[in-house]
Amino acid sequence: MLSRQLVSNLIYIDQPTGTGFSYTSDNRDIRHNETDISNDLYDFIQAFFNTHPEYVNNDFYITGESYAGHYIPAFASRVHQGNKKKEGIHINLKGFAIGNGMTNPEIQFKSYTDYALDMKLINQTDYNNINKLYPKCQQQIKSCGNGGEDACLYAFQDCTNIFSNIMDIVGDKNYYDIRKTCEGNLCYDFSRMETYLNDNQVKRALGVGDIEFVSCSSIVKQALGTDMMKSFVVGIPPLLEDGINLLIYAGEYDLMCNWLGNSNWVHAMEWSGKRDFGAAPSINFTVDGEDKGVQKNHGPLTFLKVHDAGHMVPMDQPKAALAMLQRWTQSKLSNT
Repeated sequence: MLSRQLVSNLIYIDQPTGTGFSYTSDNRDIRHNETDISNDLYDFIQAFFNTHPEYVNNDFYITGESYAGHYIPAFASRVHQGNKKKEGIHINLKGFAIGNGMTNPEIQFKSYTDYALDMKLINQTDYNNINKLYPKCQQQIKSCGNGGEDACLYAFQDCTNIFSNIMDIVGDKNYYDIRKTCEGNLCYDFSRMETYLNDNQVKRALGVGDIEFVSCSSIVKQALGTDMMKSFVVGIPPLLEDGINLLIYAGEYDLMCNWLGNSNWVHAMEWSGKRDFGAAPSINFTVDGEDKGVQKNHGPLTFLKVHDAGHMVPMDQPKAALAMLQRWTQSKLSNT
């Protein structure tokens, strides 16, 4: 007789308010910054553990992709601060993971031309010309980081101009997976997921009533207009110093939040292990004997470039993604 072992409990959260099935009848609930978003998430997880105390002592990991490069470090910091200040229920935070995220725009926008040149999407002349746009982008990002809200909007315009110039040359390639052609508004076909989640039987099972699932909210995007160009690296080093694990992973064929830009900000981040992480060897990440990526680790920090994947690693490499997360949560992913 076969026995089944429970590996983990998963909580999927539609956030910020206005995405997925989450909703509000009061526009004041639409969030404009990561502080408010993190407070909402913290309030939710406190309420969850209060209702389900049987899970309180479990190890707690936070994961997300893409714009979660903002959400995840902000939320992890909020949980950590709550624990230190002994607010509410202590959450046993063990780690947080970001996949193909946008975390440090200043470094990651600089990486666009480097990545595009390396992948032969542009030539050297294109590279030199487009790089002339970066100083203005960088200046606005710095002003944005110093509290200039107008500068945040200008930074978005000036920096996305870099990306747009690359795409003018690249044409109809999928900027989330340069091996493919862009199809639809988001270059990915989410129709099957949306059809499934908007099925009446599914909605009844989830208890969401007549709410329509929204995979990408224009209202939320507009509300976070000044948030995009801010860096959320600053809250990460205190987490690393306290031994909370961080996994940064990225599919190698994503242009939008490419692996090179993610690697660059990870290596540039100031923390006590910066030098040792930089000197750490890169080793193969294998699953069932197959080469699925390259990883690098020191202490609580791990970076993993996933082969044969674009922006959505779990979609492109589900088996490798599952192995990655299982090993990480079991402290078996590091190479030291």
